[in-house]
Amino acid sequence: MLEVHPKAIPPLDPGFLPASLWNQAFREKVRSSGEGVPLVIALERDQGRVSHFRTEILPHEGSNVPLNFRYVERLLKTLLWIKGGFKATLAGGHPDLAEEIRKAYSPGGPRAFDVEMMGGGGFYDPPFQVEHLPLEKAPEENETPLPMGGNLEGCRIGFDLGGSDRKGAALVDGEVVFSEEIPWDPYFQKDPEYHRAGILDTLERCASRLPRVDAIGGSAAGVYMQNKVRVASLFRGVPKDLFEKKVRNLFLEIQARWGVPFVVVNDGEVAALAGAMALGKGDVLGISMGTSMAAGYVNEDRRIMGWLDETAFVPVDYREGAPADEWSGDLGCGVQYFSQQAVGRLGPAAGIERPGGEPLPKYLVRVQELMSKGDERAARVYRTIGICFGYALAYFRDFIPFRNVLVMGRVTSGEGGRIIISGAAEALKADFPELLETIGFHVPDEKTKRHGQAVAAASLPSNKKKADEPGKGGMTWSS
Repeated sequence: MLEVHPKAIPPLDPGFLPASLWNQAFREKVRSSGEGVPLVIALERDQGRVSHFRTEILPHEGSNVPLNFRYVERLLKTLLWIKGGFKATLAGGHPDLAEEIRKAYSPGGPRAFDVEMMGGGGFYDPPFQVEHLPLEKAPEENETPLPMGGNLEGCRIGFDLGGSDRKGAALVDGEVVFSEEIPWDPYFQKDPEYHRAGILDTLERCASRLPRVDAIGGSAAGVYMQNKVRVASLFRGVPKDLFEKKVRNLFLEIQARWGVPFVVVNDGEVAALAGAMALGKGDVLGISMGTSMAAGYVNEDRRIMGWLDETAFVPVDYREGAPADEWSGDLGCGVQYFSQQAVGRLGPAAGIERPGGEPLPKYLVRVQELMSKGDERAARVYRTIGICFGYALAYFRDFIPFRNVLVMGRVTSGEGGRIIISGAAEALKADFPELLETIGFHVPDEKTKRHGQAVAAASLPSNKKKADEPGKGGMTWSS
C-alpha cells in the first residue's frame, strides 16, 4: 500500500516491514498532500487517567481510505498495549473512519482479542468502546506517574515471576544478602495452588535469610492493578472459574498473610525501574527478551507511569503474512521478534535444527552454546533480532520519550546480546541516524540480568520510613 524499503535487512527475515518506516512513509504522504486532517486518539484507563496521541490523516476518500484505516488501526492497537484503556476516543479525523475502527474493535471484529482483554473484566471492568468526537471535544489529557520504587531501607524481599523460573532476593538496607533462581513451569498449570505454593516458597526462602521482613515487592508477567491480577500469561492455564476464585486476589491474600507493605507490578516496569535505579538516570525504556517480551518505562523523575507496557502484543512488522502471535492471532507482534519464540522461529531458518519441537528454553541454551563457539548460524539469528529491534525502537519512540534503553532477559545473555545491540545500532544508523545519537544502550552484568528485577522489585513498596535516594543498592551495571 506504500513503498517502504528498509536500508538494513534482517538476514533471516528479509521480508520484515518495519512499522516505523511504514508510518514515516504515511506521514510524509500526508505532509506532501498539504491536506492533513488532525486526529487525536485519547485512551481512558483506571483512576481517571487519559493519554493522548496527536497525529494527522489523509482526507478520508478514494484510495486514502485503506491507508487511513491501516495507519489508525495499527496506532490504536499499539497505544492500547503500551498505555492501556477501556475507552478509545477518536477526536477529529473522519466519522466514517471511526466507525470502521469501532467495527474492527468489537466482539465480532478482527480485534476481538484486544476488546476482550482491555474491557469487561479483562484489564479494566468497563466494557471496551470506541467513540468519535469533534477535535475540540477530545477528553482532557491526564498522565499521572505512580509513586513507587527507590525504597531500599530496612529488610526487604523482592521476587520476579517469569515463564520458566521464579527469582527471589533478600535485601538489608539495599544490600543483597541472598538471591536465587528456581525453575518452574506455570504457563499451562490448571491448578492455581501450583502458583501459590511456588510464590510462597520463594518468599519463605528469602525470609529465612533476614532478621525480619519490612516490605515485599514483586515483578511478574501480566497486568496487575492495586495488587489484583487482571490478566497474566503466568495463569493462562487456569480455568476461568478458578481464576476468579483463586487467582484474582492471590496477591492480596499473600499480602494479608505477611502483614507488611506489599506491591506487585508488571515485570517490564520493574525492568525499567532497575535500570533507572542502577544508572541514576530517568527516561529509561527497559526491554526484557525472555520467555515472552516485556517492556516498561520510567520517566525523567524515575517514576513508573502505570501503563500496560505489554509490547509483546505491539505490531512491529506491517507486512502481509507476518508471523502470527500464538495467543492473540494478530500478525507481526513483538513477541515473535524479541523473545525465546524469535530464537525458535529463526534458528531453523539459519540451519540450527529443532528436533521434535524441542522446548524453547532448551533450544535457546543450545543456540547460545553455538554462539559461544563462534557459530555463524547463531550469529545470524542474533543479528536478525537486533536489526528488527532497532526498527522497533524507532517505532516505540513515537509513543515513549525514552533516552536510555536497558536490554535484559535470557535471550540477550552472552555474545548474542552484544550482536543484538550492534544490529539495533546498524538499523538506526541506516534509517534513523538522528535517533541513534540521542539514546544510549545499557546492559546489566550477567548476574543482574538474572536477578536485577527481583532486587528492583524489592524497592517498590514504602514502609513509611524515609526512602534512600534511587540508585543505592547492591547492583552493578555496564553501559
